[in-house]
Amino acid sequence: MRHARVGHSGFTLIELLVVLVILGLLAGVVGPRVINYLGGAKTDTARLQIQDMAAALDLYRLDVGRYPNNQEGLQALVEAPAGGTRWNGPYLKKKNIPLDPWGNPYQYKMPGEHETFDLFTLGQDNQPGGDGENSDIGNWQ
Repeated sequence: MRHARVGHSGFTLIELLVVLVILGLLAGVVGPRVINYLGGAKTDTARLQIQDMAAALDLYRLDVGRYPNNQEGLQALVEAPAGGTRWNGPYLKKKNIPLDPWGNPYQYKMPGEHETFDLFTLGQDNQPGGDGENSDIGNWQ
């Protein structure tokens, strides 16, 4: 009886190196585009969160008769401020103040420099000004 010779199947070192080089080239071409897309998504998320909180501030004003002052801040959207007799909140669905997409608190100023109130984030660098992901995003834009 003859035994069939069993061959070893697998990849050679050269084949593996060729695959790794191709993957490296693809990552070099596609990687920066993906990173730019993710940065744009964070900026869009910040704009949407600001719009939602600005709408909640408008509801607060309808109930209380004024916007929260600087001392009350955005916390007035989830907890009744002292002496808030007409407060009918919480005004945010999640019952907490979200952080911006970069993990920083949103800024609130009343009265605002641009609008009746200013609600904004300083972007990824958490510094005034900047370009791209580092740019400020506010309810006046």
